[in-house]
This record gives sequence, C-alpha cells and structure tokens, in this order.
Amino acid sequence: MEISNNYIESFIRSRNELLMEMEKYAEEHHVPIMQLAAIDVLNQLLRIQNPSSILEIGTAIGYSAIRMASTLSDCTIVTIERDIERVNLAKQFIGRSEVANRITVIEGDALEVDVESIQSTFDAVFIDAAKGQYMRFFEKYSPLVPSGGILYIDNMYMHGLSDLNIKDVPRRKRTMIRNLKTFADWVMNHPDYDSTFFPVGDGLLICLKR
Repeated sequence: MEISNNYIESFIRSRNELLMEMEKYAEEHHVPIMQLAAIDVLNQLLRIQNPSSILEIGTAIGYSAIRMASTLSDCTIVTIERDIERVNLAKQFIGRSEVANRITVIEGDALEVDVESIQSTFDAVFIDAAKGQYMRFFEKYSPLVPSGGILYIDNMYMHGLSDLNIKDVPRRKRTMIRNLKTFADWVMNHPDYDSTFFPVGDGLLICLKR
C-alpha cells in the first residue's frame, strides 16, 4: 500500500522566512533544490552522524547548505558551484542567513577545483550536481573522506527516469541515465563502502566508508 504525499508532508518541519523565500524563488525560476521530505531525512542522518565539516558538490542557490548548517551548529560547509549567476545568488541568500560565517562558496567546476588547498579532509560529502558525472565526483572526492565518513548522493531517481528501460528515456538524457545507473551499480558493490538507498524525495543514496 502506498503512503500519500500529503501524509508524508504532514511531518515536514516549518521553515523560516528566508528559506520559504528561497523555496518560492526556486519554484518560480526552475532552480533544482532538494525536496522537503528528502532534506528532512538528510538532516536527521546528519544529526546522527554529527559531522564537523561537509563538502557540497552543487550549491545552486545555497538552500541545502543553509539547511545543513542550521541543523549542525558546529559544522562548517564548503560548497562548489560552477554557474556564476547561482554563485552570486547563493552568496546573497547565505549572507542573509544566520549561518553565513560557517559556509564557504567556491565558484568553479567541481571536477577541476583543488579543494584540498582549502581543506584536506571532510567528515561528509553531499553530491547534488551534474547527474551524469556522479562517478567522477565520487572518485575525486571520496579520498577526502576518512573511514567512518559518509557520502550522501541525491537525485538517484532522476525524476523517475532511472526506473525506465533506457529505450523509454528521452534520447537527450540517455547517456546521463546510463551513467547514473552504472554509478549506482558500482557504488552499491564497492568493497570500501556500505551503501543504502533511501526511497525519499528524488532518491537518496548513503555511502558509509569502511
């Protein structure tokens, strides 16, 4: 039996005015931000893990960075975004938040940025950027996570496309979906990680480093 979205959403916590403004902006301007139910689950998992540092791949307008920093009062976040317009918006929104002093926004392509020059290790990595590049993101940044650290990866459903036969996926998105499925199979069978899929929001993958 399926549980209705209304029932699930009844558990979602209220947000402050800034977050509500960001949610409205994201909806009106078609900016992808994490679904509310999924970010509630992510934040609960972060409370359990209690990381002191997080690396985020894919800032967008800074919504998830603010949500994570607000959940973890002693955590610092480094977040990377390549779209300059979104970088500027993220800096504006983050600057208006109460957690601005714990969030560093880096403009650049996450596959090219030298994050190690800023910080050598992170307790957690949150990947929410180009879906077809998840394998490359994981391979580049997982070495920065020590044993016991966690990588959180959003959008594994890719709005339902991952559940389709590849011939039923729109042609322009087939390579991305193939890459996403290849990554999922690879990481779920990786000997260095205990990985679990959470069927919440657009699909959340949790990879605990052994």
